[in-house]
Amino acid sequence: MDLLIPDSGLLFWMTLVFVVVFLILWKWGFPVIVKMVNDRKAYIDESLHKAEEANDKLANIQKEGELLLQQAREKQSEILKEASATRDAIVEKAEGKARDESARIISDAKAEIQTEKQAAIRDIRNQVAELSVQIAEKILRQKLSGDKEQNELIDRLLDEVSSTDTDKNVK
Repeated sequence: MDLLIPDSGLLFWMTLVFVVVFLILWKWGFPVIVKMVNDRKAYIDESLHKAEEANDKLANIQKEGELLLQQAREKQSEILKEASATRDAIVEKAEGKARDESARIISDAKAEIQTEKQAAIRDIRNQVAELSVQIAEKILRQKLSGDKEQNELIDRLLDEVSSTDTDKNVK
């Protein structure tokens, strides 16, 4: 049992060493350990605070990104509407110009046709008049082959002319 019960001298020296080690730890060891624990706690708290700020910033950036994306979609939609309206206006303007141009071409063609028709009618009248004169000339040459017939024709024509002048004067 001697092994289980220590001597009083040993107990004294063990207590004294324990108290000295405890005082040394109390004076220099525990403050350093407590300071390190407090520094570590402060570092962890600061890291948590920075992580929360980063999460908040990330959430704000996501919201701003979504807002910018929405604005970009709205702008794209607006640009597409403007482009569509511009396209429609250009097509309508081109159709109007085409209608005006076709109307002008048709009216020019009608005027040209009318002009050519009038020229053809004049040409036909001139040809008919020329043919009539040639035919009348041939007929007169055959009938007026003698002086007597020529004098009779001249008298008849003069009578017709004088009766026409008299009729005009009377009216």
